[in-house]
Amino acid sequence: MCNAAGVNRSSRLLRTANLRLAATAVVVVSVVAWAVLLVAVWQGWLGDEVGRGGQFCEATRPGWIKQPVNTWSNVGFTIAGLAIARRIDTAPIRPAVRSPLVFFSLVVALLGPGSAAMHATETAVGGHLDLLSMYLLASFAVAYAVVRSGRLGLRGGGCLFVLLVVLCEVIGALPVVLPVLMHPGNAIFATLLITSLVLETGLIRRGATELRWGLASVGTLLLSFAIWNFAKDGSTLCYPYSIAQGHGAWHLLDAAAAYFLARHYLAPSRGEEIVGPPLPS
Repeated sequence: MCNAAGVNRSSRLLRTANLRLAATAVVVVSVVAWAVLLVAVWQGWLGDEVGRGGQFCEATRPGWIKQPVNTWSNVGFTIAGLAIARRIDTAPIRPAVRSPLVFFSLVVALLGPGSAAMHATETAVGGHLDLLSMYLLASFAVAYAVVRSGRLGLRGGGCLFVLLVVLCEVIGALPVVLPVLMHPGNAIFATLLITSLVLETGLIRRGATELRWGLASVGTLLLSFAIWNFAKDGSTLCYPYSIAQGHGAWHLLDAAAAYFLARHYLAPSRGEEIVGPPLPS
């Protein structure tokens, strides 16, 4: 009995320590990223305004924050990243699985300043930071789905992640304008998300994970995409000076979808209490 109590107490202390470490990591990285962004915007380090992201309805304001609603709504991603980190550290997951999921929480948190860089400045550099943050998320979703399927280990998944980000950068640099999605970077982002959906569907069919959180993530993402399409210049639902901006809602819904995706990752397999790929033997 004493040994069991000691083990339980040690487990609780370890979880508390893990919580502090993960939450602190997300908070520190987020504060630094937002602080650097705000200084960069204030000092004009991101370059001249070129109208990047200006087609998403909200009127360009004078001053150093060009689109206030579309900028500050990105704080939702940072809040979602912190919520994911807290959930990771209180869930019964193996230590080998913790690292990629903490990395995911950081990626989600950094979507905030990445997207805000474009909406605050409407610069080309800001637009690239926005796309890069999207590439990181979509590339992780595909790479981690492959890892979860057992086709690759964590190291191989990391290499795949890097290759996918490079692929996104190459395709995103193509000088073309696409219908609906507009930018080739948006197209590769959508393609990777669909690929991850196909892979995760396979895992659900195998009973390797449950359905509800994945379904919540996909449903929220579809709703946000519908709003994204109507939150553009010239739309009947576009009110440039309103505080209710559709593109801001897109940010908040995407943050919720990312949180639901994390809950999907943390959902146990049928009959199991620990999630994630098997540890190497």
